[in-house]
Amino acid sequence: MRRSRGRRFDDGPKLNMKKVAATVLALIVIILVVASIILTLEKKNKEGLNTKVPTRYFSSYIGSKWGVINNNGEQLQGISYDDMIIVPDNSKDVFIVSHDVDYQKGEGKTRAINSKNEQLFSNRENVNAIINYNSVNNVWYNSDVLTYQSNGKYGLIDFSGNEVLAAEYDEIVSLKGIMKVLIINKDGKYGLFNTSSKTMTINPAYADIKAFGKTYNDGYIVKDKNGKYGLISSDGKIILENKYSDIKSGTGSSDKFVVKDGVKTKLIAKDGSSILETGFDDIEYINGENLVVRKTMKYGIITTNGDTVIDAAYDSIKHCFGDYYIVGNAGRYGVINTLKDIIIDIKYYNIEYRSDIVSLVCENDDYTTDVYTRDFKYVLTGTIAKADTELGYIRARVGDEYKYYNLQYQEVSNRDVLKNNTIFLVKENGKYGYVNKDNQKIVECIYDDATEQNECGFAAVNKDGKWGVLQSNGAVLMEPSVELTDNLYIDFIGTWHLSENAELNAYTK
Repeated sequence: MRRSRGRRFDDGPKLNMKKVAATVLALIVIILVVASIILTLEKKNKEGLNTKVPTRYFSSYIGSKWGVINNNGEQLQGISYDDMIIVPDNSKDVFIVSHDVDYQKGEGKTRAINSKNEQLFSNRENVNAIINYNSVNNVWYNSDVLTYQSNGKYGLIDFSGNEVLAAEYDEIVSLKGIMKVLIINKDGKYGLFNTSSKTMTINPAYADIKAFGKTYNDGYIVKDKNGKYGLISSDGKIILENKYSDIKSGTGSSDKFVVKDGVKTKLIAKDGSSILETGFDDIEYINGENLVVRKTMKYGIITTNGDTVIDAAYDSIKHCFGDYYIVGNAGRYGVINTLKDIIIDIKYYNIEYRSDIVSLVCENDDYTTDVYTRDFKYVLTGTIAKADTELGYIRARVGDEYKYYNLQYQEVSNRDVLKNNTIFLVKENGKYGYVNKDNQKIVECIYDDATEQNECGFAAVNKDGKWGVLQSNGAVLMEPSVELTDNLYIDFIGTWHLSENAELNAYTK
């Protein structure tokens, strides 16, 4: 039998080409989907590996030298100066260095550098931070702009070096206690500049400017060249013309004002018409139709019609909220209402109304505080250590331990509110340790005192009177070895601790 060449197997089973094509297409789709998933996972893994906590910067001071550390506690290399370094915004890689300082004359030069010790904005002379502080001298810096000089005049740049105001001004300084607002002086005339909107709120035209209230929205008292006072809104509109001998600030009203016309103090409306001129020596505060007034060195409350609400019989009266007032006599304080009811006994060393947590904090002689809610319900005796309205919690020292509450004063766990923490303080048998998010013990309770993990991830622990540091996983970074008996605040970044001199606002070893 002759073997046929090139057999075609015509009689055998035949392939269904449509099915083959469909199968191949399905396989291709599956392969593409799997490849896409793999690429996505690889991308996410790479992103995860590259994800970093934003770098923060802090001034450091050690061995009479100033430097900068980051939020990992690492000292930036090459930055070492004899004179102060300011970090005006710890999220920005811009630091202000003083140099050529003559301390006897109080003169010196400044420049901006970055984390590589490279000079920034070298085309600008004496780039400097703008300092501000409140009534208790807490210091902060403007985080929008920096000053610079040219030919003896001052201007403004942002943190990227872009010009905000040309150098045409004799002076640029903060308005004390008011954020985002600067006083500018040109040819002896004063105006206001808003650093947030980058706009001139009030052109330089006045002999003096001061805040009317506690925020920039409350307006400004302005004095003209003739020594007369007026009132201007935060958007530069005239509320009261410059025709008064004085205008009282901080009176709490936006439609009634305490002014002096010559030597006479009176209450006026926005249109300048007189509301009340008798029945008081001075008006301290305006609460709707009620006025806190001083008469012969005592304080009381009258209406805008002059009717007596509370006799002038107290050493002090301060509006709390609604119809409630904090009153003081013989160094003791309590709360009353306009019906003369005593709501909180007049027995406390001091009382403060905290509007941020809607609470009355009443200080006892032993430095503890009794805390009452807005409806005057007593909630605790201790010390409020921290109130974070953004995260919605209050941390209080009650007895010898810390407790956490939500803003309704319901007790909660620190694990419930400290969302960014990885370790959480616990106390057992009078000693402190730490658990993780799952409440599993990761640091035994062996410490005499301790702090919660800070925003940089470090926790401070105390044993036998000395402080050490734990890392974010609870591992010991530094054994307790540093005495900080003179420190008002205990805080560590790596092995650096906050200086006992709070005015330096720097970390040291």
